Amino acid sequence: MSDAVAVGSAECYHCGSRVPPGAPWSITLDDTRQPLCCPGCEAVAHAIVDGGLESYYRFRTELPERPDEHNSVRSETWAVFDDPGLQRQFVHAEGDDSGRVHATLAVDGITCAACAWLIEHRLNAIEGVDSSAVNLSHHRVRVSWDPEAVKLSRLLAEMAAIGYQAQPYEPDEAQARLQHEERMNVRRLIIAAVGMAQVMMFSIPIYVAGPEGISEDFHALFHWLSFALTTPVVFFSAAPFFRNAVRDLRTRVLGMDVPVSLAIGFAYTASGYAVITGKGEVYFDSAAMFTFFLLFGRYVEARARRRSGHSGNAMAGALPLSAIRLTDEGEERILPASELTAGDRVLVKPGHGVPADGMIEDGESSLDESMLTGEYLPVTRRLGDTVTGGSQNIESPLVVRVTHAGRDARVAGIVDLTDRAFASRPRLAQMAARMAHLFVLRLLVVTAVVTIAWWFIDPARMPWIMLSVLVVTCPCALALATPTALTAGHGQLRRRGVLVTRADAIESLSQIDRVILDKTGTLTSGQMTLVETRPLAGLDAERARTLAAALEARSEHPIARAFHPYRLATVHASEVASRTGQGLEGILDGRRWRLGKAEFAAPDATPAAPGEGQWLLLAEEGEPRAWFALQDRVREDAADTVAALKGLGLEVELLSGDTPAAAGDLARRLDIPTWRGGATPEEKLERIRECQAAGEKVAMVGDGINDVPVLAGADVAIAMNGATDLARTSADAILLSPRLSRIVEAVEISRATRRVMRQNMIWSVCYNFTAMPIAAVGLVPPWLAAMGMSASSLVVVGNALRLNRFRSRAMPAATPLPTPSPEPSRVTP
Repeated sequence: MSDAVAVGSAECYHCGSRVPPGAPWSITLDDTRQPLCCPGCEAVAHAIVDGGLESYYRFRTELPERPDEHNSVRSETWAVFDDPGLQRQFVHAEGDDSGRVHATLAVDGITCAACAWLIEHRLNAIEGVDSSAVNLSHHRVRVSWDPEAVKLSRLLAEMAAIGYQAQPYEPDEAQARLQHEERMNVRRLIIAAVGMAQVMMFSIPIYVAGPEGISEDFHALFHWLSFALTTPVVFFSAAPFFRNAVRDLRTRVLGMDVPVSLAIGFAYTASGYAVITGKGEVYFDSAAMFTFFLLFGRYVEARARRRSGHSGNAMAGALPLSAIRLTDEGEERILPASELTAGDRVLVKPGHGVPADGMIEDGESSLDESMLTGEYLPVTRRLGDTVTGGSQNIESPLVVRVTHAGRDARVAGIVDLTDRAFASRPRLAQMAARMAHLFVLRLLVVTAVVTIAWWFIDPARMPWIMLSVLVVTCPCALALATPTALTAGHGQLRRRGVLVTRADAIESLSQIDRVILDKTGTLTSGQMTLVETRPLAGLDAERARTLAAALEARSEHPIARAFHPYRLATVHASEVASRTGQGLEGILDGRRWRLGKAEFAAPDATPAAPGEGQWLLLAEEGEPRAWFALQDRVREDAADTVAALKGLGLEVELLSGDTPAAAGDLARRLDIPTWRGGATPEEKLERIRECQAAGEKVAMVGDGINDVPVLAGADVAIAMNGATDLARTSADAILLSPRLSRIVEAVEISRATRRVMRQNMIWSVCYNFTAMPIAAVGLVPPWLAAMGMSASSLVVVGNALRLNRFRSRAMPAATPLPTPSPEPSRVTP
């Protein structure tokens, strides 16, 4: 046995990674000892060789990914997929009463044809597996097996053992429908392409040689062959055009498929009649070419829309299929994530997805929330922080108490809001649809007039001129002008962490004149911090903070959270009562204490606040004992956001329910010229209506329940990422990211989207009105008309796709404001 040469190699025989010096892992193949880099590669390599599949190493053309050395061979990891309730979602009966079932699995790590060979041979060797087939293009495998003989978890474990992590692939109904439609479109496009190429091959000799240069037998043969080849193009590839045309005629709303169907149907029928009777012109090449170009344009447009916009169940599939629930005894149990309920405790290991919304009860880690917020940098979450289902845990294990699961999770709400936005169309899109309808009606009238005129001028040229007019002026580009731009705009906003929930929000946002911002939770983070303590009447600062923390111990108000670090387990307040908008009172050591506004804490001898900002007074039996200065942390990008909004030509205003002193101080720091503090919700709404009466379009940004009436009254309502559920429901757009600068980007993208929609509509109208007279005078042959119509549609799609390369010009890199340092906190024993 030869050892020295192979062991001296620096690359792992299985995955190609560097082998550590003195690594003990290896595999013997063909009497040669090959080095391996880790236990994972050793386990996979031995599984392959011991299974008699060593030929994989001879046939492979690319190296596989490095396997997970901890989970690659643990079959218990996959046990959750044996759950009958979970299997109902992706395991299906074969339909032949044999009891066999099948499932499609998404596979990671497939790199070449040898991978497909290895997977198929490994699965087919398992008793109970009927067949397996790997789809190299989409990295999926379809497996059929007898559930009485082998479990699905065994199949998944066997694939993991040879280095291929797999999980069930089951698109939702909408995505399955889209995939079926895409497959049919590709088939129709292929049939049209083959038919067009062959028909052109038979037509070119006739065009080149002319009637006298080719014998009558070949002339008839080429026409009959063209007839046969065009028939599947018309009845299969062009079938959607005819179906849509019938639908439009029934609903009396003429769409672009009506002239398309007339053109294809006339060209095919007239040509077929000419071939059968031997009289008239033949236009099979024009019909096939028109069908191909139109299908190609629609295919490109559909692919672009799927990439840029509403992509099936991408968001709906963000939640993992399984979860690890912790029992009361601390034992781990793997179960389907769909079975989680509020109150369950789940363990989220590093590399796993968070299965539901919840609160961290133990642990600290970094989470990737990019799918939800568009922020690609991980965020740190600690004890007591909330986590969102669909986030990916990166560093350390977390124990999470579930608050919302399944359809109640935030991800599901985002999907519902997105569906609501796509279910309706904005005013500009509705106007374009009406224009397309009217244009089709006028096109049919013009075509009839042109046909009658050429019947008297030159009956021989009349058919192909009529065909050219129908084709070249088909309003495909006009019909695509707004949907493509809207889809690209929605997709760009979603990637930036802005969720549009109403169809007309993009158009309205592009036309706003004034942005009104709330203070707490909008310009500030909503996290109050105690920045100064001023004791009175002999009470020391530490004791004052302890007493205030005892009063605030049971409150969840943002102010209460500022005192939580100063709580002592030995100091308790009794008979604590909250006075809305005033403060708290309770009994401490037999004495009544109050904490809140000065006029509430000390009504008989109300002292003046020692400075500007937000001050709370602590009083004992009506006697002042200490002042506390609180400050809400200003968002790091608040100043840059305000400056950028001004740079876009917008008026910026601060409208807050906080004290005038606090609102004025923040307005001066952020250079907001117009501000108002102490405003009630009614006064905020009155201010918005006042601006609207002056002819301005107003966008309101808020987050709380008290902002709901104001959000409803604004032209555009934007809710912050931490907004209440009621505020989210009233909003036209929701910021999924904590960055305030996303508002600036949303305005820029909305303006760019509206600009692209207008450009598309202008181009479409100009093209149609230019092409129509040229075709009407007989200067455009049918094949050129088909190319021109398709090119106009592709120009519209290409122009809309420019939105995918959007870069903000108004928003610079964030420059954080200096934040006051909080007072030192006490470590609670």
